[in-house]
Amino acid sequence: MEASQFKSDQYVRFCPGCGDHAILASLTKAMAQIGVPTHETVVISGIGCSSRMPHYLNTYGFNTIHGRGGAIATGVKTSHPELTVWQMTGDGDCLAIGGNHFIHEIRRNVDLNICLFNNRIYGLTKGQYSPTSPKGFVSKSSPFGTVERPFIPAELVMGARGTFFARTLDVDMPTTVDCMVQAQQHKGASVIECLVNCVIFNNGTHSWIADRETRAERSIVLKHGEKMLFGANKDKGLKLDYSTVIPHLVVTTADDPDVLVHDATTEDPTLHRMLALMGQERFTVDGGASEHSDKELPVALGVIRNVEAETYNDAVNQQIEDVRAKSKATTFDELTATLEHWEM
Repeated sequence: MEASQFKSDQYVRFCPGCGDHAILASLTKAMAQIGVPTHETVVISGIGCSSRMPHYLNTYGFNTIHGRGGAIATGVKTSHPELTVWQMTGDGDCLAIGGNHFIHEIRRNVDLNICLFNNRIYGLTKGQYSPTSPKGFVSKSSPFGTVERPFIPAELVMGARGTFFARTLDVDMPTTVDCMVQAQQHKGASVIECLVNCVIFNNGTHSWIADRETRAERSIVLKHGEKMLFGANKDKGLKLDYSTVIPHLVVTTADDPDVLVHDATTEDPTLHRMLALMGQERFTVDGGASEHSDKELPVALGVIRNVEAETYNDAVNQQIEDVRAKSKATTFDELTATLEHWEM
């Protein structure tokens, strides 16, 4: 299939330079690579810049209300498990008003592909700070700097017992497409944190790792079964340091025999959580603007966690089939006749 088959005829109304353009282009490429027909694909969204996505895709879609995309997506997948369901959402849409829906669709392990656009700002409503804006961030709703500590999306996903978590940059389309393809292949709630730039209200928010000159030194693209190497010359690696009570990740040389090999499929989330949180403390305070050390841990990109578990939609539909098989009632009237009732 071709990417053009998944593009609608609607004019794309993202601002020029917005990172959402790249995610849209990556999504159509991923959908073409996956090969699920357009009439078997559904795209659900809430409200926000990222939530415009259903309009720009030649699939079934539903633009819901703020924060409620997860509830609608869960209903679609549970009632029609044969469909491939994508949820497009933003850091404001799903981590603020939609926070409960977000953590529960992950906890339930609904078979959804969730693209979480994180530009650390409310863009569509014109520049208020969001749940992922760093502490001290100055915006229209925090003119003296927000005093709140931000959410780290990976931490929420891991805390909700997520089975799939990936992270990508809008400027790295090959990694974005790969993450989306693997997300669709995964049975369960797949979350891709898409780090996107809001050129109007929060320009350069991810430049610390997104800039071409620094990206190789400050980020690492994890691939299952491969050594954890990074740097412009792939001369650095990651290993566990056991010198403290709690082992922790450190940067080492590429030729160190203790360099870790990435295993995205291990059930134990301990190392996945450590990898997902690398570099995140820097972003929660100053957005990565402070001085960087060569020994500092890179930000992890790519598929970090990908484990198997029963899905909510499979469990619900299997339960319905089991109950039907055991029930003597074949009609609604027969069913109500078996229930407790009273007469006046």
